[in-house]
Amino acid sequence: MQQKDDSVKKFLELIKKSRRGKLKIYIGMSAGVGKTYRMLQESHALLRSGIDICIGYVETHKRVETEALVAGLPLIPRKNIFYRGKEIDEMDLQGILNRHPEIVVVDELAHTNAEGSKNAKRWQDVFDLLEAGISVISAVNIQHLESINEEIEHITGINVTERIPDKILEIADEIVNIDLTADELVTRLKEGKIYDKSKIERALENFFQADKILQLRELALKEVVHQVERKIQTEIPKSIKLRPERFLACISSNAETAGVVIRKTARLASYYRSPWVVLYVQSDAESFDKIKLDKQRYLINHFKLATELGAEVVKIKSNQVTQTIITMATEKEITTICIGKPHLNIFQVIMRTAIFNQLLRNLASQEIDLVILS
Repeated sequence: MQQKDDSVKKFLELIKKSRRGKLKIYIGMSAGVGKTYRMLQESHALLRSGIDICIGYVETHKRVETEALVAGLPLIPRKNIFYRGKEIDEMDLQGILNRHPEIVVVDELAHTNAEGSKNAKRWQDVFDLLEAGISVISAVNIQHLESINEEIEHITGINVTERIPDKILEIADEIVNIDLTADELVTRLKEGKIYDKSKIERALENFFQADKILQLRELALKEVVHQVERKIQTEIPKSIKLRPERFLACISSNAETAGVVIRKTARLASYYRSPWVVLYVQSDAESFDKIKLDKQRYLINHFKLATELGAEVVKIKSNQVTQTIITMATEKEITTICIGKPHLNIFQVIMRTAIFNQLLRNLASQEIDLVILS
């Protein structure tokens, strides 16, 4: 009976998931890049296509171009909350749920709701809307992301208190980066398109400095790339997706070959712009009490070289050399293994060495390339 109940529960969860609204997030490096403007442009296009779309909350910051785009879009009125003698305008979550449009625009995703609201944060309101089957278009600046809060404070000198959890980006069906160069953003600021003229000089002295903008821009771009890669990993079957190149350089304590393998693999990885790993398997025969001091020094220098060239260095103690290489290649999703040229005639190695044959068979079965570097 329990098994039947579990089966019904899983089926209901599948149905609920399929009815869940879709989430699209516009992300940017700072205020003024044009996130709200783009959301409103998209809203007009959707409305013209016959989609039932409403504005749940939009913050125009009194920007003339943005305010002009609000006209003509269906609007769900905000609700008034009285708190400590003040009247505060908030998004009317219940009003949106009652109206139940196909899509709702919800700006300022990191906003903290006034006390007395159903949820403490606006991103929680968005969760409720999605669960109700309403799709949401929203926007947020990169500095509000929880996981990089300390990094943001280091760049800007500002402790951002309104933050969103990373999970909201992970559940997003689409993330769009609104990108501008530092010069374009500063020009917009000076033209009065971001803040009131009385705030421009102060903004230029603080947040809107070229080095800060560039660092925030890099963070925004990296975050969007990260989310795209995550979706590829989780949603596209391994059988059909293109595997990104990942190199594994296998070295031993042999001073002549290790340096060559590291440098040539670094060049390959640089060419493909791909991550790479240097693996050293220390068998009993290569333990530090059995190899000479000069070899130990060379090995330590090679680890340092690999790190300087951008590799992840992995050292493993094992007598199962082949199996360790294969296991590492599988764990790291390696596409190409690079090794040094064996000291014996290569044909002798292939014909006579059981370890090498085992390696070749395993690599062939996993469609991993083997490169022998001279």
